[in-house]
Amino acid sequence: MKLLALGDIVGSSGCDFVRKKLSGIKKLYNIDICIANGENSAAGNGILPYSADHLFASGVDFITTGNHVFRRSEIHDYIDERDDIIRPYNMHTSVPGSGVGIIDMCSYKIGVVNLIGTAYQNASYANPFDSLDKALEEIKDCKVKIVDFHAESTGEKRALGIYADSRVSVFFGTHTHVQTADAQVLPNGTGYITDLGMCGSVNSVLGVESECVIKALKTGLPTRFKTAESDIKLDGCVFEIDEKTGLCLSAEPISVM
Repeated sequence: MKLLALGDIVGSSGCDFVRKKLSGIKKLYNIDICIANGENSAAGNGILPYSADHLFASGVDFITTGNHVFRRSEIHDYIDERDDIIRPYNMHTSVPGSGVGIIDMCSYKIGVVNLIGTAYQNASYANPFDSLDKALEEIKDCKVKIVDFHAESTGEKRALGIYADSRVSVFFGTHTHVQTADAQVLPNGTGYITDLGMCGSVNSVLGVESECVIKALKTGLPTRFKTAESDIKLDGCVFEIDEKTGLCLSAEPISVM
């Protein structure tokens, strides 16, 4: 089977570009499943039922999220009611939604785990290594297992990826919005990339208008960030997986303008 994983989708411009390009990409690479990180898909940050529905209608099959998932309160009931969108597993158990999901492919099942890093982020998140162990127990009947690790530190991502090697089919990082040049199959059969990148503006700071970010960093004043709307690209990675063994055969990064 072939999995397409898309990096953080930023705002309406990122959503619109995914809708424009995804169908052609899926045909070109014979994609069976598309998983996308949608935590920044709403205009102004976070994710809304509207932006999630837009991504599903565009051909995304499953949505993972991250630290901004609950920025918009409208998503609370939505994420509780659906089984094709999840939040990080190691957030507090009282928050809405689930940290794992299962995609039924009839002849086999795909288990998806969403985790969030603790390095340089909220210290209240549970340890991602222990959380991975627990989450994998919940999807132990799934031959194919996918992990989205939404984390700031490349070292933390790399370490958890190696820790997961052979136990999951694919491990990809999100959050930093910059695609890393290390897509590979790890020694024991896990497809890996430190960060998928983003679906957003090339001429921006992580998908946000540059002037807004520069003002915030230069002055320290509260600044409303605006999504950049021009020169959009789509970043992701195509993983080929042997659904019988659950091991990854290849990992190919893509970037489409």
